[in-house]
Amino acid sequence: MALVIPFYMLFKPGFKASYRFFRKRMGYGKFKSFRHVYLNEYEFGKVVLDRFAAFAGRQFGMDVPRMDLFEDLCRREEGFIQLSSHVGNYEMVGYTLVSPKRLNALVYGGETATMMENRANLFGKTNVRMVPVSEDLSHIFILNNALADGEIASLPGDRLFGSQKAVESLFFGEKAKFPAGPFILAVQRHVPVLTVFAMKEKRRNYRVLLHVIPAPEHGSRQEQVQMLCDAYAARLEEVVRLYPDQWYNFYDFWK
Repeated sequence: MALVIPFYMLFKPGFKASYRFFRKRMGYGKFKSFRHVYLNEYEFGKVVLDRFAAFAGRQFGMDVPRMDLFEDLCRREEGFIQLSSHVGNYEMVGYTLVSPKRLNALVYGGETATMMENRANLFGKTNVRMVPVSEDLSHIFILNNALADGEIASLPGDRLFGSQKAVESLFFGEKAKFPAGPFILAVQRHVPVLTVFAMKEKRRNYRVLLHVIPAPEHGSRQEQVQMLCDAYAARLEEVVRLYPDQWYNFYDFWK
């Protein structure tokens, strides 16, 4: 994999966007930026291999220093939203950590029926239900009902899929668009948001970073949505700065 990455970098459409991120947002020099584009691709390759390894039954270690945050939210009667991102390897959490509450994870199509069925079987062991994105938007009602039943709704917070409703927040010193859906849902149901990032630290070990964003108590609905998005963007930036090679964003996030 290490040998084919340079060839992939030359012909991959997202190379320029990755390079600009390290050059402009992280403030690296030209050579250092190019080096980190390589490392970013290399880390992404390892994450993909880990997913297939976990899919095949290999066990990975999970260090969760603030597990008490998750356990506290699970003890409450109300549900909560779990926000992920294209940072680290979030899917590994679903294969490894068992949730006392059912976790309803929004997933996007494109995989074969066999892959989806096997993933569903594996996730079923950790109390995870996959909720595929549908053209009729029925997935929104499924997640809303899950929250009403005191369950967990898991969504990515850094990509605009389907609906183009967006919220702009400051991210690495400039405004960027984030999907409005997760934050609107949190405000409508008045539930807290838990950010979850599973970062690869060793060959077979991950560190899961948890952070709670409480439900806003003041302001209009629009202001509360903005407050949640701002808090999420700030937390995402903190994690990306700690693990810049593990943010798998291969397009210009600020356009």
